[in-house]
Amino acid sequence: MLQLGPARYPRGRTLVMAIVNRTPDSFFDGGATYADAAALERVDRAVEEGADLVDVGGVKAGPGQVVDVAEELRRTVPFVAAVRERHPGLVVSVDTWRHEVAREVVPAGADLLNDAWGGADPRLAEVAAELGAGLVCTHTGGAAPRTRPHRVAYDDVVADVLGQVVGLAERAVALGVPRERVVIDPAHDFGKNTWQSLEVTRRLDELVATGWPVLVSLSNKDFVGEVLDLPVGERLTGTLAATALCAWMGAQVFRVHQVRETRQVLDLVAAVKGDLPPRRAVRGLA
Repeated sequence: MLQLGPARYPRGRTLVMAIVNRTPDSFFDGGATYADAAALERVDRAVEEGADLVDVGGVKAGPGQVVDVAEELRRTVPFVAAVRERHPGLVVSVDTWRHEVAREVVPAGADLLNDAWGGADPRLAEVAAELGAGLVCTHTGGAAPRTRPHRVAYDDVVADVLGQVVGLAERAVALGVPRERVVIDPAHDFGKNTWQSLEVTRRLDELVATGWPVLVSLSNKDFVGEVLDLPVGERLTGTLAATALCAWMGAQVFRVHQVRETRQVLDLVAAVKGDLPPRRAVRGLA
């Protein structure tokens, strides 16, 4: 069972994690949810469309304006508190690599710390253990936060992913994070070129076989755009194709921009696998 906050999910239950960027320069929406009101509306809409949890980020993943700890705290802590008050039962995640931010957002209402930079700050896992939060353990190949990959090479990218994420997950448990609250993420695009992200997708079942719940963040990523030669705003179909493949191989948590479309894909895959009955089945029966 995967436990996020008070909620418990069986192995076959797929979860949609809606992205809520509290940044003025996010790569996908260009700051559409930077303002408080717009961000809260995004949360409301995501919940209505079937999101199981939201992931709040205060710093753009790629290079850009400098965001210090104080500014990241300003963008995330009051907002997390507002979301917790507005949606008491919603699982709230915060995308941060900084232990200082983790220490403030968990008391404000965050259930999960999404460490998208693979333990760049080793104290983040210590704070998760101390405060009882869940933790996403991510592969970046050692890349520093907010840097883009440049001619990265691996003897076997999936072996490298497995070594890093399983090592981070086991360290988190040793520190005191409950095993059922730990998730692993191969981190498509992070520390990887497109060929490497495709290899990770092709062999995602090897991550699932570790027994740790697997999160994938595929939504409108560059590897999708490069495969299809499409700009950011035209990558939904490719994203959903990759989503279906990862769901079939057993990924459990899907971090996305488009909630409704993702939920439909995941439900269709779950029905084919026999994990979810059709919502309506009258053909040939009525």
